[in-house]
Amino acid sequence: MCSDLDLVRRSKNNDLQAFEELICRYERKIYNIAYRMMGNYEDANDIAQEAFLRAFQALNGFRGDASFSTWLCRIVINLCRDELRKRYRLSVESLDEEICLSEGEVKKQIPSSNPGPEEIYERQELQQRLQDLLMTLSPEFRLAIVLRDIQGFTYQEIAEQMECSMGTVKSRISRGRNYLKEKLLAQQEQNSSFERLHKVKGGEANGM
Repeated sequence: MCSDLDLVRRSKNNDLQAFEELICRYERKIYNIAYRMMGNYEDANDIAQEAFLRAFQALNGFRGDASFSTWLCRIVINLCRDELRKRYRLSVESLDEEICLSEGEVKKQIPSSNPGPEEIYERQELQQRLQDLLMTLSPEFRLAIVLRDIQGFTYQEIAEQMECSMGTVKSRISRGRNYLKEKLLAQQEQNSSFERLHKVKGGEANGM
């Protein structure tokens, strides 16, 4: 299999097949970043396509100082940040302010090798809840969480992508995680209270 650098070199010589192979290698990663940042499929698809177009147009400027994957991720990240800056007019909770966190733990759930329909539904529901909560974070905190916990980049790589210090990256990730944990726990408590209330009302109705 050809290396990324070989494909880049061929792409610079207008070998479209080589560039298409690069797209195939990284379209899932690029799309996932765009989706987690933008929150919907249509915007993610538009951003991902624009990222590959920008990459092709700027390919001659790629010097190989970083890996092609890192360079490509930086393009999609910048596109997402630019678009979110235009849209970011909604009221969201700021993690730049002090946050009061209650003590609590989130127990790990180990999935079975053969999940049933109910477990699959619960996982999908949790993923959607997490995505909804991600969208309430400011773009910079959201990006740090996405790059670390979803894409698996190192702190150093994230600092380079976000053009900030590694200390800032770690702080944003830590505070972002705590925020998401608190919100998930609050939702779980709210759902539990609703279920208890529903059972009580159901029992009263049966006793009438």
